[in-house]
Amino acid sequence: MADYSNFTLEQYRDALASDAPTPGGGTAAAVALSQGAALAIMVCNLTLGKDKWKDGWGSSESCKSIAEPLLDRGYELAGQDAEAFDRVMSAFKMPKNTDEEVDARRTMIRDETLNAAIVPMETARLALGLLEVLPSLASTGNSNAVTDVGVAGLLASAACKGALFNVEINLNSLPENMSAPYRGEMEDLRIQCREKSREIMHCVHDRMQS
Repeated sequence: MADYSNFTLEQYRDALASDAPTPGGGTAAAVALSQGAALAIMVCNLTLGKDKWKDGWGSSESCKSIAEPLLDRGYELAGQDAEAFDRVMSAFKMPKNTDEEVDARRTMIRDETLNAAIVPMETARLALGLLEVLPSLASTGNSNAVTDVGVAGLLASAACKGALFNVEINLNSLPENMSAPYRGEMEDLRIQCREKSREIMHCVHDRMQS
């Protein structure tokens, strides 16, 4: 499994731009989660310990508790997402010369496709968790860095929405009995992401004008 935390920016860019199927959008979404978390932490650090921004200390501490684990987790999910897709492709290459092989191949394809939906679902969940703490940070943190909160929100929103694309396309490839347990959460995450992203942007714009 690729460890994207060890890639230089140039290496990561070139890997995305290559004609290899991985890394792809799911990996990019997970990396965006890590980057959004890092930017949010920067704003927290510019707020904490500064008397002028004392009203934002609480929101900064809350944000850091959510964001710090995502620095590494985002890169882990990036690698897991690429690996999950590669495993789906490997399943399609299984032999199908007998009825038993056909059945085994079908089962493996479905199992690996489900896993390829579950991994980005985790990315989306974590991205929403980050989005949920950003409105307060935008409203009370260091106002000189409020636009950085906005960019963190955009990155987290891209991580959530991008991951959900991968969830949906994989669920669509599965029979109803396998996909149904995840569809409700997928739609709920999509709605909450949209609403929370809009709230963050409003908070950022309001703070810029205050």
